[in-house]
Amino acid sequence: MALWDKPETAPAAAPAGAAPRATPPAPHSSESAALKERMDMKESVISSGLTIEGKIIGNGHVRVAGKFKGDIQVEGNLHIDSGARVEGQIRASEVLISGELQGNIESAKRVELQQGGSITGDVKAGSFTVAAGSRMRGAVDFGFEDSAKPALLADRGRSNVA
Repeated sequence: MALWDKPETAPAAAPAGAAPRATPPAPHSSESAALKERMDMKESVISSGLTIEGKIIGNGHVRVAGKFKGDIQVEGNLHIDSGARVEGQIRASEVLISGELQGNIESAKRVELQQGGSITGDVKAGSFTVAAGSRMRGAVDFGFEDSAKPALLADRGRSNVA
């Protein structure tokens, strides 16, 4: 036994005739469950020195350190490391770019263009962060929630005149 381990003790038995105590339910919300699931996702890596052509679709995080040509659609995060190159359309929860991306990013929650990174293509994201020393050529649309768009479109056809 190590010095920092606590000795295990058995829980005290309830007195005879007493009702067993129920443990309070753990707080559970859909947001915390989704966050926990995203944190538990495994990361797939395309290591440096590899060149892959195809399509990536699925759950989990993806890290590209080599070269990838094709579309990436994941319910997780995408990291494009320094020296890496991706050519294709991107759909991911969060996209961090330190390398080079030639293609569009669609409906990401967050995009971060880090120092030395470059994007040639359009970006649609909830938030967009650009570091000094990065480059981009394309259009950017950020800060608008997808859930707000249908409400705005529905309001356009209404008139405030009584």
